[in-house]
Amino acid sequence: MIYAPYFSPQELACRCGCGIGEANMRPRFMARLIALRKRLGFPLNITSAARCPAHNSRVSGTGPHGPHTTFRAVDIRVSGAHALAVVSEAPRFGFTGVGVAQKGPHGKRFIHLDDLEPPHFPRPGLWSY
Repeated sequence: MIYAPYFSPQELACRCGCGIGEANMRPRFMARLIALRKRLGFPLNITSAARCPAHNSRVSGTGPHGPHTTFRAVDIRVSGAHALAVVSEAPRFGFTGVGVAQKGPHGKRFIHLDDLEPPHFPRPGLWSY
């Protein structure tokens, strides 16, 4: 486990079972994520990280070239005060893309984080789902 004790291989793996996972995540991105986790002082429950192009096409409108396919993006299950803390602190750690999904049941709410750069993705950016 490369990123233990903060993140498990299962959290970082593509959900389709293709084998893309923890080893594919970009080290600089993961260093930022671990630093954010340490700063916040609470677990970051990753619901989506690495995605192969086929899986990303099935689950996202960004198609086969979305942020998760770069291995520099995660979705974190979080809501309430913890969600506000993630959104507030993330830019200080170099995250340039922040997507907010905070409607509906608490267990389905999440924050997307990435550290992508222009020109392929307009950054910095903040959006809601």
